[in-house]
Amino acid sequence: MDILRYVAFSTDPQGGNPAGVVLDATGLDEAAMGAVAAEVGYSETAFAVPRPDGALDIRYFSPKAEVPFCGHATIATAVAHARRHGVGELLLHTRAGQVTVTTSAQPDGSVTATLVSVPPRTEELAEADLAELLAALRWSAADLDPALPPRVAYGGARHPVVAAGSRERLAGLDYDMAALDALMARRDWTTVALVQRESDTVFHVRNPFPPGGVVEDPATGAAAAAFGGYLRELGLIAPPAVLTLHQGVDMGRPSLLTVGVPADPSSGIEVTGAAVPLP
Repeated sequence: MDILRYVAFSTDPQGGNPAGVVLDATGLDEAAMGAVAAEVGYSETAFAVPRPDGALDIRYFSPKAEVPFCGHATIATAVAHARRHGVGELLLHTRAGQVTVTTSAQPDGSVTATLVSVPPRTEELAEADLAELLAALRWSAADLDPALPPRVAYGGARHPVVAAGSRERLAGLDYDMAALDALMARRDWTTVALVQRESDTVFHVRNPFPPGGVVEDPATGAAAAAFGGYLRELGLIAPPAVLTLHQGVDMGRPSLLTVGVPADPSSGIEVTGAAVPLP
């Protein structure tokens, strides 16, 4: 088994989000995948099994559990696959559904990938859940941006979206990991998307990830897709639109995610980023 290590949503190995990638996990069972992910220790490791038609079956494991979809590990897998087999379009069969990824070579020699998520949707966030979530975050209702209402957003995995009213509030992340982990387990939330709007199309983002055994994710493609769907469904942007998400800055691993939001409400959300191998 060849375990590759990539960083996604950055061209600098010191930035972005590290992911493990196994391009051929044929024969590995769920227990083995979980053990490898725990040993690798990144927030996610992707396990791909080639199909006869050239597509890949893919599963994603954190050090603690399997998740239905992971954006940064998808970007890392697509770039690793492109470096080995050439750039182009790749179809992934995930637990959340089919995801298409297109890779392209850049003039500087890097490779970028664009995934198209499954159709997103947005759900109400119950008042009791919001109160418990804010208590675990050690935030109050006064810390929130009323222009971006709390919701649960889905783009392959479920993420509550909570908008901070200021960049300072977002930067001061100090939450109760055990309490948040328990709430997220009960509600089947993968990460929490904490966002702050700088302008119409530029956002700062942080993603606590206690269910994966990780305090914070430096770049979260699945949450970015869900967030793009949230903004479109609630009429908070004018699609088609291209969003710029800055993540990982406050934890010293700056990441850049570009999110394309088509006008068609049934279309998946496009998430683009670079990936480079870790030395």
